[in-house]
Amino acid sequence: MTSALSDPTLERHFKGHRDTVTSVDFSCSMKQIATGSMDSCVMIWNMKPQMRAYRFDGHKDAILSVHFSPSGHLVASASRDKTVRLWVPSMKAESTVFRAHTATVRSVNFSGDGQTLVTASDDKTIKVWTVHRQKFLFSLNQHINWVRCAKFSPDDRLIVSSSDDKTIKLWDKNSRECIHSFYEHAGYANHVDFHPSGTCIAAASTDNSVKVWDIRSHKMLQHYQVHSGVVNSLSFHPAGNFLITASSDSTMKVLDLVEGKLLYTLHGHQGPVTCVAFSRTGEYFSSGGADEQVMVWKSNFDCVECSDGVRLQHKTASSLQTPTTTSTAHFPLNSHTSILRSKTSEPAQHFNRQDFQTAAHIQSFRQGGIQSRVSHSHAYGSLSTNSSPTHQTQTQSLRQHSPQGQAQSHASGEGVPPGLANTLEHIIGQLDILTQTVSILEQRLTLTEDKLKECLENQMEIGLHLQRREDA
Repeated sequence: MTSALSDPTLERHFKGHRDTVTSVDFSCSMKQIATGSMDSCVMIWNMKPQMRAYRFDGHKDAILSVHFSPSGHLVASASRDKTVRLWVPSMKAESTVFRAHTATVRSVNFSGDGQTLVTASDDKTIKVWTVHRQKFLFSLNQHINWVRCAKFSPDDRLIVSSSDDKTIKLWDKNSRECIHSFYEHAGYANHVDFHPSGTCIAAASTDNSVKVWDIRSHKMLQHYQVHSGVVNSLSFHPAGNFLITASSDSTMKVLDLVEGKLLYTLHGHQGPVTCVAFSRTGEYFSSGGADEQVMVWKSNFDCVECSDGVRLQHKTASSLQTPTTTSTAHFPLNSHTSILRSKTSEPAQHFNRQDFQTAAHIQSFRQGGIQSRVSHSHAYGSLSTNSSPTHQTQTQSLRQHSPQGQAQSHASGEGVPPGLANTLEHIIGQLDILTQTVSILEQRLTLTEDKLKECLENQMEIGLHLQRREDA
């Protein structure tokens, strides 16, 4: 892995949906991508070119949200047909149905441990379910309009939700109470999500803006006015330094959260970009749009990691002067403090056919040591080909570790013996299969109990009917 900041590149694109792609998510292994569409189908795309995609039919109306379980062995989908389905992402396309909402279900999200689901609906409620018992647990009921999105916090203790009532609410999962409401004045939030550190949330709004709030101080940290259309979706890079947004203005934007500014504008979709998501490691991100296409991009900037007391700097030629900032705020990234500039960005910067130089002073912390490089690269508005060659100057620096860097190394397979990693992965896979088997057995037992109960009730009715006839 190099530590130079390079331009994102379009790796692959998939065509198979017959209507707008509404949601996209990566499996933890990066082997599959799940998408939902207005065509009522869930598609599972295999990253290996020789493997065919799977099309899952079952929903009776548009699918508005899909999400892989943390293990990658299940996919949840939410639909306009008022149901949520759990799919096994294989050729058999087995699924089970969750029914409790009384209107369109707009969002579905697995908890970090994979044991529970949270769903958001036009019936103005947020519902929490157990995955393996497939039972409805409880509702959160304080929104007064459609609920667009609901997500678990990284530690599963909180839930964030956004609604057409122009509020974003934070809920305590255990007490089931709303602990704070953030208010949107100009529009409402289509999409909300937690920063990987769990201390901040970001919202994609219909007023074309992206806002980042601190959930402890309840203060707005950043406000980006970079899109010229409604912002439909967003996704945090797993390292927490970057945020990618998708908009109806046909673009995606990569925001540098440390510097508080726009880093890249990506053009690829013809028409509104409706959804975007980073892979679990941040090496890739995927987008879907009204053009029915699914695109997979290589991040190339995912190598940037944070360490204690280190500030990452990405300065564009146009911003080498003193940046315009209203204030500075400390932005914790997985318990490490970096400086995040709290600023309102300028209106959308158009990079079409207009190359700009980026001098990126990046320090990448890895288990084997740190390499500090200076690179000069050219970024283009339409990023569908490999970026231009980069000139790199390598300098020596001290050996240093950070828990976040180590976590990323483990995620990418470094620092763990391959044999042990494979064995653990196999054990996890087997445990998941056992859990699914137990779940299926539980379902069958429940069905048998229901049938038995029905038979006994019928027998009692027949007995009562015969007794009445004898008495008559």
